[in-house]
Amino acid sequence: MSRFLVFLGLMLLLCGLFWPVIQKIGLGRLPGDIAIERGNFRLYIPVATSVLLSLVLSFLLWFLRR
Repeated sequence: MSRFLVFLGLMLLLCGLFWPVIQKIGLGRLPGDIAIERGNFRLYIPVATSVLLSLVLSFLLWFLRR
């Protein structure tokens, strides 16, 4: 369990460090992401981005386990 938490923390750190690069690629504003802006209120739910990242990470982990 502790190895998993360390791995999860490192992945979050890497995602945070590479977030500017990820935005330049176009992730974060895909069709299917929900963005609501009204006055001073913003709500952003990255549905399509989450699904895409989940598929990519699942494939990478599957590939690395083989």
